[in-house]
Amino acid sequence: MNAPTTDPLPVAVIGAGPVGLAAAAHLVERGLEPLVLEAGPSAGTAVRDWAHVRLFSPWSEVTDPAAEKLLAPTGRPRPDGAGYPTGADWAEGYLQPLADALGDRVRYGVTVTGVARAGRDRVVDADRDQQPFTLHVRTSDGHEERLTARAVIDASGTWSLPGPMGADGLPALGERTAADHLSYRVPDLRDPAARARYAGKRTAVIGSGASAFTALAHLADLAEDEPGTHAVWILRRGIGAGTYGGGEADQLPARGALGLRAKAAVEAGHAGAVTGFRTRAVDREGDQLVLIAEDGRRLDPVDEVIVLTGFRPDLSFLSEVRLGIDERLQAPLALAPLIDPNVHSCGTVPPHGVNELSHPERNIYLAGMKSYGRAPTFLAMTGYEQVRSIAAALAGDREAAERVELTLPETGVCGGAGLYDAPATAQPSESEGCCPPPATLQIGLGTPTTPADC
Repeated sequence: MNAPTTDPLPVAVIGAGPVGLAAAAHLVERGLEPLVLEAGPSAGTAVRDWAHVRLFSPWSEVTDPAAEKLLAPTGRPRPDGAGYPTGADWAEGYLQPLADALGDRVRYGVTVTGVARAGRDRVVDADRDQQPFTLHVRTSDGHEERLTARAVIDASGTWSLPGPMGADGLPALGERTAADHLSYRVPDLRDPAARARYAGKRTAVIGSGASAFTALAHLADLAEDEPGTHAVWILRRGIGAGTYGGGEADQLPARGALGLRAKAAVEAGHAGAVTGFRTRAVDREGDQLVLIAEDGRRLDPVDEVIVLTGFRPDLSFLSEVRLGIDERLQAPLALAPLIDPNVHSCGTVPPHGVNELSHPERNIYLAGMKSYGRAPTFLAMTGYEQVRSIAAALAGDREAAERVELTLPETGVCGGAGLYDAPATAQPSESEGCCPPPATLQIGLGTPTTPADC
């Protein structure tokens, strides 16, 4: 049987966010042809959803070296590396110019609905590795296509699947019917409609990551102008030394400052913390909501609830390829123990790259935030290093693929969620007690491996 050659085929990259576009830049640098498939109408569609949020990593740490080389001939003004972009700045000043430089290698309005081996479902072994990948896609006008690729890099992120408020990982009883009073994103309080929604109201904020800090800080600012505005901060754990992140010990100063702003909101009385509260149900009382805990506690009624409990990877369109996925984190099997927040809420995530990102199915990779599954210990730089390693492996340069070319800043953060680039929302590990005092705690993700915003 003559197997079709895959060499002339492109490498399909799912998602035109920071990591997907960086993957395309590294592939071009290696002489490989990428085809980037983006469901949204522009580059960085997910990033634009949180355009009002400022990253806690500076420009120098959220741009990829191969991407900068591709952008150099375009004459694009380079931002001040020490400045901190908002999501809008990142999308308009970097992601869209990068996508434009890639030209027709990027297709917009294309949703991937399935990935498989040509003529082989996941059961069939015969000649499997010799077959190209097929990607079933649906365009924004409803047209269906089947594309072919030599390899697949899924950098579609986790933004489309926010976690529910239920502490057991499922929607709380009544959560769906209360949807008109719920939000799963940090609100943009500069928007008049959003401002009116929360001004003078009691708002519950569920979560303990950077997005929860951001929401608490924004609501505290609103309370200064709008009397009666108050936040109820709901934590599944108690408040300890690491609750507010690394503070001044964090080598990403903006990340440390974000936790301190949340702490100031509590100390100023603009937010009250409710600890050890694991939400089981939500009841309606007129136009307000009452949250009920697993232990039976009922909170005083609130007007709105902002649920910031993390994100999950969508693996549904990958059901016909053979992935090795950890049963808890939904991350690649070899990567999962290195990033498990039950173990690594404090400590060091060791270097990793293509070896830890590989699956039983050859030449398919989850990259960026999606590769971390439900684990929150993630920065943009790690994703850029991931795709550098993957591109080198696809080009046959195994030595470069296995070489670590990244050193990440140390942090005083205790608990994985603080390691996200904004707007991070994943819940840190429930366990505590592993953390030395913030001044001495260090987490160095010196890893070949992108941001929660992807």
